[in-house]
Amino acid sequence: MIIKGVELKIIEGKKTPSVVDLDEAVLAGAIEHVNERNVRQACVFALRCAKHLRKSKVKFFVSRSATENFAPVAMAKIISQEIYRFVKEEKTRVKKIDIVLSDKNIFGIFHKTIHGYLSHLLNVLTQGPFVTVDAIIEVSRGVVLIKRSNPPFGWAIPGGFVDYGETLEAAVEREAKEETGLNVKNLKQLHTYSHPSRDSRFQTVTTVFVCQAKGVPCGASDALEAKIFKPHEWQKLHLAFDHQDVLEDYLKRKNLNLK
Repeated sequence: MIIKGVELKIIEGKKTPSVVDLDEAVLAGAIEHVNERNVRQACVFALRCAKHLRKSKVKFFVSRSATENFAPVAMAKIISQEIYRFVKEEKTRVKKIDIVLSDKNIFGIFHKTIHGYLSHLLNVLTQGPFVTVDAIIEVSRGVVLIKRSNPPFGWAIPGGFVDYGETLEAAVEREAKEETGLNVKNLKQLHTYSHPSRDSRFQTVTTVFVCQAKGVPCGASDALEAKIFKPHEWQKLHLAFDHQDVLEDYLKRKNLNLK
């Protein structure tokens, strides 16, 4: 199995000298203390050691005794999660990771669990739905909309995809700045929109924030233009995605709060 250029293998074998081990002492140690936290820490330690030593190979050794008081399936999933996190987030020379099982029965469990778990993660979960954010930016004379430079074309609420390791709030502040040049404040969630057909490209789930800003918007990044519109103006525009419905919901909520 290849994960972002790193080869991962689950193999049967005995413990041999290697660059970094998740050895019996680390995982089993005092058997009664083997738990999720210890397994994660052992994985992180081994992978960070490999990164620090600038090694290209890492070998994890898991003995039968290490799984006697901790479910092998759970351990296999934890190791999978930490390897995936490391490969995705860290820049290293590691190109090969071997997980060595000394027991045939445990090998079968690890092989099935890790391949199934990572395959689902890589081939199903990464296909979406994708997480996005949108910003209804209130200024003194209305709300800011952008004219999209990419399909689907039309006017739209400023927004975009959430980056890995980013909060929704940080993402909406970044996207608003990139597309309109405005610094937004007083973020408040309006609603989350998740209809599978709301985006013609692929399935997305967006959380819409209402916020405020001062200044004159200027289109940039994916925006050809950025302008301020009053309700009677944007209601006549061709809006991309489901943004017509989003703005109608916003207007209803705003009018309700004013009563």
